[in-house]
Amino acid sequence: MSARSYAIIGTGAVGGFYGGLLARAGFDVHFLLHSDYDHVRRHGLRVDSVNGDFTLPRVHAHARAEDLPAVDVTLVALKTTRNPLLQELLSAPTRGGGIVVMFQNGLGNEAQAARIVGPRRVLGALCFLCSNKVGPGHIRHLDYGFVTLAEYSPDGRPAGVSDRARGVCADLARAGVQVETADDLVLTRWQKLVWNVPFNGLSVVLDARIDEIMADPASCALAEAIMVEVAAGAAAQGRTIDEAFLRNRLALTRKMEPYLTSMKLDYDRGREMEVEAIFGAPLRAARAGGVECPRIAMLYDQLRFLDARNRAEA
Repeated sequence: MSARSYAIIGTGAVGGFYGGLLARAGFDVHFLLHSDYDHVRRHGLRVDSVNGDFTLPRVHAHARAEDLPAVDVTLVALKTTRNPLLQELLSAPTRGGGIVVMFQNGLGNEAQAARIVGPRRVLGALCFLCSNKVGPGHIRHLDYGFVTLAEYSPDGRPAGVSDRARGVCADLARAGVQVETADDLVLTRWQKLVWNVPFNGLSVVLDARIDEIMADPASCALAEAIMVEVAAGAAAQGRTIDEAFLRNRLALTRKMEPYLTSMKLDYDRGREMEVEAIFGAPLRAARAGGVECPRIAMLYDQLRFLDARNRAEA
């Protein structure tokens, strides 16, 4: 068993799921919690999963970031809207020189972490996961769950596969996660956007579950057209996403259980949506490379309007 220790920053649908799996497998895992702290301290963490339900009656629960111990690996699974807090949240768990793995959506998150801990201590993690937080300390995993890990490089060039990436990969695999490493973080980020941009965006503006979007020929065709624009944005940064990859993502989406995206849940609950990380940053990157993405731009404008109105009402 690896001696690596872990901190989970953001014990929600993503952090609660992967952190719970690591803790179940026997790793030393520390969870940062806020509103759920008292509940989890008393009752532990519960994960209902298509791969088998489990409960961890006792976990290392912390209410304040400064109380986290120094660990080898800090997994950041916060919504990107809370990234202004990274300086405060990362100081304690990384004080011993540990690495940071960004389990977040969108572009630019690794660079934010690198400004705090240094560029040689940051990895990105891309997860294809259907999971929701349904109650205090209670995660419901509906489908999928595979993860791709890649090293961050300040110049955006492929950084190869490091021993530390292999180590974290091995730990996740021991915990039951389907996981792989990749040598090009920028490419893997755009590959994740192939799904996140159309389906997070359309789920909000169409007020629909993923299965409803896929069942309607017009909305399904729109989602596919947006995927093509994401691939064009990737090409503007010198990355190729071929048609076979797009077809694969569509096929996986058709097989999903009926599912509300995290962005739709945030919107329905009056929370700030991850509009900038998932839509604004990719749009700006594409335009910097001379590529316009009109459908994504329209989604971006619609979501900014809906987000501002929703939060004003909330």
